[in-house]
Amino acid sequence: MERFDVRRGLVKEVGESGGLAKLAEEFFDTVEETSKESFSASHGVMTSIEASYQNGALIVDVTNVPPDFDNPEAMKSAMDDRKRWTLFLDRSTGYNSKQRGDKAKEWAKKAAKAKSAISASRHFMEMSDSISEDQRKQAISMIEEIEALLEANENTKAAGRAEKLNKLFG
Repeated sequence: MERFDVRRGLVKEVGESGGLAKLAEEFFDTVEETSKESFSASHGVMTSIEASYQNGALIVDVTNVPPDFDNPEAMKSAMDDRKRWTLFLDRSTGYNSKQRGDKAKEWAKKAAKAKSAISASRHFMEMSDSISEDQRKQAISMIEEIEALLEANENTKAAGRAEKLNKLFG
């Protein structure tokens, strides 16, 4: 399963143009709308494509089968399938390949920042005798909140809470 950031306002635009499934029909053969913001499809080497908009992101799960590498026609067809996939991602996210990569790095950095704050706070609480019980309870509560946000793929919110956690001991 992969997650791609979506340009602000694009989910609404796609919805007004018929939905994500309607957009997918421009690129893939068999498309079945599962809701206004999700679909199931297949096309060539992509035997299963499931995609949906969730929390301002495009969530996709794709199953690929390798082409016959000895058959030039199969390779040409597979390359066309990948091109269609890339064009679909461009249109459904509002970002090109480079921008999607940059957004993914930014997303991962936010998660790393939040995890680092949790680790540092736990270490500080173990080592310090000078923090109050109230501070300790507040930190534990914030850590639980950050972990829940990370679990829910809410890295931006988790990074924001991590900054507050860092300030608690700073």
